[in-house]
Amino acid sequence: MFGNDKSRKNGLNIIVVGGGKVGATLVERLSRENHDVTLIDKNRVKLDAITSAYDVMGVEGNGASFAVQKEAGIDSADLLISVTDSDELNLLCCTLAKRAGRCEAIARVRTPEYSQEAAFLRDRLGLAMIINPEFEAASEIARVLYMPTALEIGTFAHGQAEMIKIKVPEGNQMCGHTLAEISKASSSKVLICAVERDGEVFIPSGHFIIRADDKLSFIASRKNARTFLASVGFQTHQVKSTMIVGGGRVAYYLAKQLLNMGIDVKIIENDKERALKLSEELPGAVIINGDGTDESLLREEGIEYVESFVPLTGIDEENVMLTLYARKVSEAKCITKITRMGFSSVINSLDLGSVIYPRYITSEAIIAYVRAKKESMGSNNIQTLYHLFDQKAEAIEFNVDKESGVTGKQFMELKLKDNLLIALINRNGKIIIPSGTDSLMVGDTVVIVTTHTGFDAITDILR
Repeated sequence: MFGNDKSRKNGLNIIVVGGGKVGATLVERLSRENHDVTLIDKNRVKLDAITSAYDVMGVEGNGASFAVQKEAGIDSADLLISVTDSDELNLLCCTLAKRAGRCEAIARVRTPEYSQEAAFLRDRLGLAMIINPEFEAASEIARVLYMPTALEIGTFAHGQAEMIKIKVPEGNQMCGHTLAEISKASSSKVLICAVERDGEVFIPSGHFIIRADDKLSFIASRKNARTFLASVGFQTHQVKSTMIVGGGRVAYYLAKQLLNMGIDVKIIENDKERALKLSEELPGAVIINGDGTDESLLREEGIEYVESFVPLTGIDEENVMLTLYARKVSEAKCITKITRMGFSSVINSLDLGSVIYPRYITSEAIIAYVRAKKESMGSNNIQTLYHLFDQKAEAIEFNVDKESGVTGKQFMELKLKDNLLIALINRNGKIIIPSGTDSLMVGDTVVIVTTHTGFDAITDILR
């Protein structure tokens, strides 16, 4: 074992198996949140790079080996997360961890056949979570195509509420008005809870004035979200057709969801064998075997007339180039998949439409579980964690499972931290956009939006 001394932190003891892109992202996030992290990987070069960059330990070897897990500290670990490129290895690592230690285990499983059996595998193997980054990315893309004027859509309250990010165009009726005026003029119950302007994120008060090019996130029930968008001049109909470049797992999962929504799907895939397999698995889609980066092929297949365009190649640069081309020659809603996490300032400066980061989606689901476990050792008081504006703000859905300093008091009586909003309450399935006279009750779930990071419990909102 090598790396830094892990005895001085006060978080959870976490073992991460797999030092690839997802593993490195998890190590960075978990270390930043003050957990004791040990990384297992066969590749010494990866271990050296990651352990040197972050305050973590490293163990070289096979994560499915009992001796290696023992060296990594499985006896005292609270959680093992396996995110290697092999589904089978991930499941084996987690199964061994459950037998060798008393820890919880999370496995990344990406193969469609396994994903269809995720609930069965999780229950029979006793895993805390099975996560599929490609499926989750596809689901996020599908939500945006259902409401294409949105840049991002996050779901809360088991899908009953949505947080929607939009960009305010020049001349929109919201420009020049305060949030209080916009709320008063709208019959829909929504709350604008975060605004990004010139790279700075604001948790706004009712006096905040909206300007053109602001990116704002608002929260509402699904029905009220669409009504509000329509009332302030945004289109709310779903797209009717989609062109996808690249036929990997994300494309497969996305196509299945879009076909179920009644959306026409065309996939351009360069590999002949993969194209043939997709044509068998997705009989409702049009599968084209060809180079999706070929301008003449894109025009031949109708890029100028398609309503949405989603480049899902394995190369970020190709996805960016294809989106910029599509935005030049068509009016299509574009969604760009980005794998690498760097150069966010450059990505944000380009006109790419919506941008999806599968690694963010994976890490956020796991971080939400880790925070809940840290606070209450598994009672799962954090339901959902969603990062806003390149991680400059967080939206966290908490379960209110016991009486505390935040329950039974009107919000106006609570001494809340600055840069924080209580955005939504889910009470027995009823979605409430709260005012100062509302209060929390045991059994509620509540969404908090804040520029603070690292909240583990609902009481963290108090000063």
